[in-house]
Amino acid sequence: MRSLLYIIAVILIIGWAIGVFAYSAGGLIHALLIIAIISFLIGIIRSPSTV
Repeated sequence: MRSLLYIIAVILIIGWAIGVFAYSAGGLIHALLIIAIISFLIGIIRSPSTV
């Protein structure tokens, strides 16, 4: 499940970057970035700590 969140986060960040530089679609593009960051943080929080 954790790797799936990372994959989703990477896809959304790539989509955000393409949208910002190519299309300038406004708020939707920034919403993709926020969702990607949240997915990445959830993956980090849920991962077991190996100390």
